[in-house]
Amino acid sequence: MKFSAKIATTVAASAVAVAQVASAGTLDDVKARGELKCGVSGGVPGFSAPDDAGRMQGIDAAVCDAIAAAVLGDASKVTFIPLTAKERFTALASGEVDVLSRNTTHTLTREASLGLNFTYYNYIDGQGFMVMKDSGIKSTLELDGASICVQAGTTTELNMADYFRNNNMSFTPVGYETSSQTREGFEGGACDVLTSDKSQLAA
Repeated sequence: MKFSAKIATTVAASAVAVAQVASAGTLDDVKARGELKCGVSGGVPGFSAPDDAGRMQGIDAAVCDAIAAAVLGDASKVTFIPLTAKERFTALASGEVDVLSRNTTHTLTREASLGLNFTYYNYIDGQGFMVMKDSGIKSTLELDGASICVQAGTTTELNMADYFRNNNMSFTPVGYETSSQTREGFEGGACDVLTSDKSQLAA
């Protein structure tokens, strides 16, 4: 299959976050447990995805390794917990994970209403739209009336709605739980367009 990516202007980020309420005791908990529970996407090559041996690899996974090395003196003392976009914040707030290191856009709303502390960004990205090359589409402004595969519960979904509304265009969202399901839906013909972070479109 041949794809063609069309880029919009929305900025996203892969960020590291901890829950503000739990952050004071989280370090002590990790030390007492002797293990870091790190929430990752688990299915985005280059960020966090298992290698042939089942070990999580990528820059988000490397952040988890670095935290474990700094806190516990051993980079291998990490349990990686793959989380969907819908699961990630609940898992962090409930203590299921100690830290979240995955593609997550930092917004004021998330920080204020969810009680999250975004510590730093390890990757700055932008949102894009991908179509089949033989569609002949050259611009996102040609997507009026298109069906679009998107991962539910993400800022990608909200940004898409804003973009189409601001340009007086209509679209039909086709939502999926995970990024891999979203891509498979697009490749299987469930929609005309795939939207996601540009890094995921390229992966």
